[in-house]
Amino acid sequence: MLQLTESAVKKVQGLYDQDKALEGKLLRVFVETGGCSGYQYGFAFDEKKEGDAELAFEGIKVVVDPKSAPLLNGSVVDYKEDFGAEGFSISNPNAKKSCGCGHSFEA
Repeated sequence: MLQLTESAVKKVQGLYDQDKALEGKLLRVFVETGGCSGYQYGFAFDEKKEGDAELAFEGIKVVVDPKSAPLLNGSVVDYKEDFGAEGFSISNPNAKKSCGCGHSFEA
């Protein structure tokens, strides 16, 4: 359904290590309406909710809600630290068109 790269796993683990208030929470990856192309990606630390799919990557638990799952199917979440830019990015095979910001897409 969804994959996390080694770089993304390390970054999420670092966030857990920095903030003990995140203990017991899972990483939620989701899609919501908005952004310049129709949908935008979101990330949050959250509890598992009814209907969520749960995935595990090297000890990191990730949840995806049932509405986001089809739009994220086959996607790869990465964390990049390039000159002048740092952050999570999603490579989504379901995106017909993406915005220049990389945070929104059209399906």
